[in-house]
Amino acid sequence: MKDVYEYAVIRVVPRVERGELINAGVLLYCQPRGYLCARIELDEARLRALDSGVDLDGVRDALGAYRLSCDGEAGPLAAEPLGGRFRWLTAPRSTIVQTGPVHAGLTADPEAELERLVAHLVRTP
Repeated sequence: MKDVYEYAVIRVVPRVERGELINAGVLLYCQPRGYLCARIELDEARLRALDSGVDLDGVRDALGAYRLSCDGEAGPLAAEPLGGRFRWLTAPRSTIVQTGPVHAGLTADPEAELERLVAHLVRTP
């Protein structure tokens, strides 16, 4: 049986005024399965190609916050239900690390779907 899931690409926009970005991860939420996970794979060389002076430590910390928010063991979102965390993480913002629009699909295996999305949307072919 397949369930509805929602996902958003996590992207890094090192110079917001230029609008250039790279995809650095995927955030996937499947309410019927109680699943929320962020998979991060930052291609630092591609990011430096957009901005050689980018604060890599700051970007890594911001990306790590997505992962920690999904785990829910600590931090400001720990008491929020998974759906609330997903909505908060995908809310529009104009920061260096942000998410793209939310999309939906059907899956029988959210973990495998997350891996497929990362391979297709984040990794360089």
